[in-house]
Amino acid sequence: MRFLFLGDIVGRPGRVAVQERLPALRQRWSLDCVVINGENAAGGFGITEAICDELLAAGADAVTLGNHSWDQREALVFIERQDRLVRPANYPTGTPGRGATVIEAANGARVLVVNAMGRIFMDALDDPFAAVAREISACPLGEVADAVIVDFHAEATSEKQAMGYFLDGRASLVVGTHTHAPTADTRVLPGGTAFQSDAGMCGDYDSVLGMQKDEPIRRFLQKTPGARLEPATGEGTLSGVAVEIDDATGLAKAVWPVRLGPHLSEAVPVGWERA
Repeated sequence: MRFLFLGDIVGRPGRVAVQERLPALRQRWSLDCVVINGENAAGGFGITEAICDELLAAGADAVTLGNHSWDQREALVFIERQDRLVRPANYPTGTPGRGATVIEAANGARVLVVNAMGRIFMDALDDPFAAVAREISACPLGEVADAVIVDFHAEATSEKQAMGYFLDGRASLVVGTHTHAPTADTRVLPGGTAFQSDAGMCGDYDSVLGMQKDEPIRRFLQKTPGARLEPATGEGTLSGVAVEIDDATGLAKAVWPVRLGPHLSEAVPVGWERA
């Protein structure tokens, strides 16, 4: 199975990059399944139902969230009827939505998608390790699920790497989101789980984390309240991770970083490009 994960969509540049590039990539790379983190898709803060529908129509099979899940208040309502929109599983009991979902890939495989949020330098949610273990135990790889994808929305690389090793052999991919900067530690762990500490963002990299530069810089210099952060408006880059998943085991055979667009060096999965 060929799987693509795309990191946090930040504002219109990220949405446009996905809408313009993903349909062709699904065909060109013969993708079976695509998951996107969409928690910054609406002006950099949260997601709306219309945007979620646009991402699914562009070729996403599921959309994950993070600490900005509820910045658009309508998400508290529409997430209940959108079973392909997944918020962190370690939100308290009673929080709207779901922390995991099973989707059917283009090749007929059953893919468990789990979202969790870290606790280091983040909101103090429930234990993400226990939450993810609970979701995977209910739908284990090789028994109920043909592939397991975990989006760990966290700040600290140590916490992300710990989650990768914690799930090694039990998940097809553990990938970090939230920092908007792609890391250079893409690899398959000893037990067969593909891993990258952060997938990066889908957005304009001529920015500070996808936001126009002036206000973030002013905040660092002055430490006073100021204008609202606004997404940068230049051309967006797609950033993410591509994984070749063994159909027999559900574990990773190979993994590559993906970067397509300006400002960053291009990276694509080896051998997937059609002649």
